[in-house]
Amino acid sequence: MKQHLLSLICGFVCLSSAPAQEVFYTDQGIPRDSSFTAEGSYLKYKKYYPEIKVAKAILPDNVAEDRDVVYTVLDDSVNKKRRMYLDVFYPKKRGTYPALIMVHGGGWRSGDKSLQIPMAMQIAKSGFVTVAVEYQLSREAKYPNAVYNIKSAIRWMRANAEKYGIDTSKIAISGCSAGGQLAVLTGLTNGVEKLEGDHGNDGFSSDIQAIVDMDGVLNFLDPQSLNLTRKPNSPDIDWLGGSFAEVPLTWKEASGIYWVDKNSPPMLIITSGFSRFTAGKYELLGMYNELGLYNEHHSFDVNVHPYWLFHPWFEPTVIYTVNFLDKIFNPSN
Repeated sequence: MKQHLLSLICGFVCLSSAPAQEVFYTDQGIPRDSSFTAEGSYLKYKKYYPEIKVAKAILPDNVAEDRDVVYTVLDDSVNKKRRMYLDVFYPKKRGTYPALIMVHGGGWRSGDKSLQIPMAMQIAKSGFVTVAVEYQLSREAKYPNAVYNIKSAIRWMRANAEKYGIDTSKIAISGCSAGGQLAVLTGLTNGVEKLEGDHGNDGFSSDIQAIVDMDGVLNFLDPQSLNLTRKPNSPDIDWLGGSFAEVPLTWKEASGIYWVDKNSPPMLIITSGFSRFTAGKYELLGMYNELGLYNEHHSFDVNVHPYWLFHPWFEPTVIYTVNFLDKIFNPSN
């Protein structure tokens, strides 16, 4: 009964309606919605899972960091000198390492890159360069600007590969919730010119060689997504610029599943007990299997959507991710 109640509550709060919004403005004058935080999620879930603890950012001894690095500056009629930031975590030992760019969640309108830092630090400990990236949220810019941002950050990684010891042939992307949707879409649109954007770092590739999706939707047109009851200001409607009835082609274009082909990168999907957050999962995995593309699926049978933020699921999530990336990038290990 308790599990069922939590499912109903979370389904309503997380997807069917817009979250409570607390808007503020940054020093650049950028509107931000602070409604999604690790601490706020902890208070919501601890009533049902009293054993959970928020995963903390603990920098391992063998990892160095560069925080708040500017990866591009947007300069158009709307975003005057808008600086975009990322955080880099990399092994102290000199060498060339696979890299992982990590995209936070928050319904495309909330959250920030700090949510990815605990995982970024621990994955870097295992011999990866990890990058927690900022992207434009829906109060600032609608779809597809976030995709443009992320692809620009990937190009920045290749432009700065020598400095951070990045193997430019081994760059993966991961994302959580809305960030998972963005990670899948970014990784499945290698070479798609219309989604490259003009957000800087030209002259370098934004191609991705592996994808990790943590509870991020794969198909907005799947019944588990499309049949949800939504309000006009629901997060996906807000970000995509209208409802499915209003902008159906945008809803399809933003769905990673429609970009799958024989050249798609290997994919790991890690899910919670809420299957709707990865709507389209089984169809996508079926397509991957039919095309002979490597894929993995792991699931936590708990009704906690942002499981990656909390112990006891934090460590297994890191392990699943590291093991998957090792299989793809370091098969001899």
